[in-house]
Amino acid sequence: MILGLAALWLGWKLVTEPVLVFSSAVAGLSNGALYALIALGYTLVYGIIELINFAHGDLFMLGTLFSGFMLVTVLSQTVTQVSALGWLAFLFALIATAAFCAGINVSIEFLAYRRLRRAPKLAPLITAVGMSFILQFVGLKWNGSMQKSGWPSLLPTGALHIGGVEIKYTFFVVLAVTIPVLLLLSWLVTKTRAGKAMRATAQDQDAARLMGVNVNRIISFTFAIGGALAGVAGVMWQQTIGTTRYDLGFQLGLYAFTAAVLGGIGNLTGAVLGGVLIGLIQGLNDSVGLGQDWSNTVVFAILILVMVFRPTGLLGSTVGEKV
Repeated sequence: MILGLAALWLGWKLVTEPVLVFSSAVAGLSNGALYALIALGYTLVYGIIELINFAHGDLFMLGTLFSGFMLVTVLSQTVTQVSALGWLAFLFALIATAAFCAGINVSIEFLAYRRLRRAPKLAPLITAVGMSFILQFVGLKWNGSMQKSGWPSLLPTGALHIGGVEIKYTFFVVLAVTIPVLLLLSWLVTKTRAGKAMRATAQDQDAARLMGVNVNRIISFTFAIGGALAGVAGVMWQQTIGTTRYDLGFQLGLYAFTAAVLGGIGNLTGAVLGGVLIGLIQGLNDSVGLGQDWSNTVVFAILILVMVFRPTGLLGSTVGEKV
């Protein structure tokens, strides 16, 4: 009934204010693509060792700060500009930030999570929360307690206008990053030898060891990929939104985790679908719904409804419990 009323309200707004609805949808899809990049890291780690890595959102936050550091301090990009040199600087910052976050994530796995793999599940979960606070403290010392804005952007600042609907060029850049990442990740997991080892490790670590799989290496490899995805998302956030906060990872981490659960935890396509849906719902609610103050309420209410009626998520499949 609630979803029906929401659909009727959206239909009414679509008739009376179509430009506002489509503009809000485009903005929501752009944010949803960023949520999807973070959610991919969540779902990868959970799929391998069934750990909800709550530090992942704060790793994304450090990615936004490192991206700004690389552009301003290392590459001396202090003004917003679009040029061939700027694109090279953007690409360099993207690769460097992905490597930075991947290294941190692998270090966290090695120092904090590896010794707790056979411990009760509550132990690594609490450890993940602790790592989240540690990374957040680093972000506080690095960024300060206030929000920073005015970071230089190397992406196009114009917009495409279609019938009154404004589509920023950065929207296409975000899609041009997110879609290939999803395709590459899907190919890696399903078609490569490393992907086969990842799936074997996710199914049964002991059996994978007997088949010659280096489980520790595969898990570290998975954390590296997840960290790199958080780094890529950090660069795109810093370049498209232009703000950084030490507590940004908490909110964005919740959205990304919700996206992973909504789409089906452990499902790569589901994580992207969940991120896009959350961004779309949030964008529409902010402009033609209940307003920004109710965004979190609306998002999590929908999540609760999905969990009640489809506990495995939209694209998740029911599996037997391991014994």
